[in-house]
Amino acid sequence: MEPTVGTDATDFSLLAIFLRADLVVQVVMAGLVFASFWSWAIIIDKMLKLGHLKRMADRFEDVFWSGKSLDELHQAFSSRADHPMAAMFSSAMREWRRSLEGGEGRGLLGGLKERIDKVLHVTLMREMEGVERHMSFLATIGTTAPFIGLFGTVWGIMSAFQNIAIMRDTNLAIVAPGIAEALFATALGLFTAIPAYFAYNKFSNDLGRYATRLEGFADEFSAIVSRQIDQRRG
Repeated sequence: MEPTVGTDATDFSLLAIFLRADLVVQVVMAGLVFASFWSWAIIIDKMLKLGHLKRMADRFEDVFWSGKSLDELHQAFSSRADHPMAAMFSSAMREWRRSLEGGEGRGLLGGLKERIDKVLHVTLMREMEGVERHMSFLATIGTTAPFIGLFGTVWGIMSAFQNIAIMRDTNLAIVAPGIAEALFATALGLFTAIPAYFAYNKFSNDLGRYATRLEGFADEFSAIVSRQIDQRRG
């Protein structure tokens, strides 16, 4: 477990620390750096996507409550249901049209509302599953990266003490590089975990509010369907 040779022991740049580190510590560092880059890619993607979804939902609701009939809205959004709220509306309207075109009698209209409620629920779950993709990765990195970094630190300190025993020299110039390499692994673990942890919490709250908004739309649309059914029964 000897450190990589060929680097100046007095050079404490990040690259020099990495090159001097034990192979196991290098693997830990490289994995944490990769996880950090991947976490930031997810964070940026989620920020852009959530902002886009909120804007699309605002536009959809403006059109939905503009006074147009359900059929007109369905024709407008059936070909471009490119966000969860529009997808829920389109799925529910397809079920509504299939039921009416199937010639359901008035006695069977009561089951139509339950089917539309089910379609709205299933579509909401499916769409939210897509929006929440990669959230588990952020949660995993936020909780495990510090421990992975700590493992690298423990391994690096063990390697440093082994080298001290072999060289039989406790001079600070001999001890410091190995300790620095070991502690760098912990620093990388924290650097990777902290943004992922805060981003996960923020996105979880944002997604929770967005899911509540979709559920509210589902309830409102269900109420509209209930009124339509009562009118047809009348």
